[in-house]
This record gives sequence, C-alpha cells and structure tokens, in this order.
Amino acid sequence: MSFDKEERSMWFEELYKENFLKDEHIPWAKMKTNEYLEEYLENNLPNGKALVVGCGLGDDAIALSEAGFDVTAIDISESAIKWCVERFDGFGVDFKVQDIFELPEEMLGRYDFVFESQTIQSLPLVLRDKIITAISSLVSENGKVLVIAHGKNAGEKFTGPPWPLEINEVKLFTMKGFKELEFSIFAEDTALSTLRFRALYQKE
Repeated sequence: MSFDKEERSMWFEELYKENFLKDEHIPWAKMKTNEYLEEYLENNLPNGKALVVGCGLGDDAIALSEAGFDVTAIDISESAIKWCVERFDGFGVDFKVQDIFELPEEMLGRYDFVFESQTIQSLPLVLRDKIITAISSLVSENGKVLVIAHGKNAGEKFTGPPWPLEINEVKLFTMKGFKELEFSIFAEDTALSTLRFRALYQKE
C-alpha cells in the first residue's frame, strides 16, 4: 500500500464503494459493537465528547452515543461514511469524511474519549509514529484513548496489510504525554496475528 493520501483513501474507498450495503464483503465489519469497547462502557461512566478513529460501518460510534457520549466518527472513505449515514441516520452521531493526517484545528484536543480499533495496523510500518501522534492530538487534557490492535511478538513477520503491532509500538502513546492505565494481552491464533492487545491511556 502506498503512503500518499489519494492512494491510502483509494484502497479503502474502492472496497466500500464496490460492496456498498454488502457488509459480508467487508472483512473487518462485524456489524456489532467491538467487544472490548462494550466491556469498557459496562464499567465506566460516559463523560463528554468521544471520537471514533476509522469508524468503518459505525457500530462503535452508535454504542458510544447510546452510552451518553457526544460522538464524532471519522473515516477516510466517503462510501463508508455514506454507509454509516444510511444505517444510522437520526442517531445523533456526527459521521465525517476525514483523513487522520489532515486534522483541522477545531478537532485538536477536543475529545474526552477516543476509540481506536485496528486503524493503526492498517497503515504501513513507517507511519506508526505519525498516526499515533495524530490520534494523540485529538485527546483533551485528562482524556482517554482506548486502543485495540492485533499484535505480534518481536521478530514475527507479516506481509500486510494489516501489519500487527509489537507491544513497544502500542506503548508509543506513553511518549506522547499519556500514562498507561491498562495493557492487556490476549492470545489468538488467526491469519492476522498471534496476539490481541487492549490498552487504555490517559492524557496528562
């Protein structure tokens, strides 16, 4: 996958556009709330503004809205956002076409809770630090970011996309002004990875 905006967006846009309203052809679309987000919402009181990075077909954004957050959900694919609006018009979520690397000033430092599930891993390795920096810039003071990612052990090779993360790559958030509140590792045996990471960080 190439690195410029046009080709990054094209890869996702073509998949969503060619399979519009045919969710069975979108490999990461579960059509339900991410289980790790669901668990978080069961154990934490919602507070303020939330943002979903790479929102896909919108289920996580709706879960956050129903929990009580004021929600914005972004994706680089215009067809994905159109699909979200088709599914969830009237639910009060602000679905927006937005490149994570071209964030407008009004979005920076605005969100009390940011949910990132499997977006970092979808981009080439050379963009790891850049996308983590971009996600970090969205979070308000004392705000939290919940990160879900396929993981790998040091030395494991994956051709990608996606490219599973190593533990130290997820922990780059601690170098962006965040303290780690939780880091959980789950074993899994899939074509994508051997591990799953769930990490919760709070901006200091």
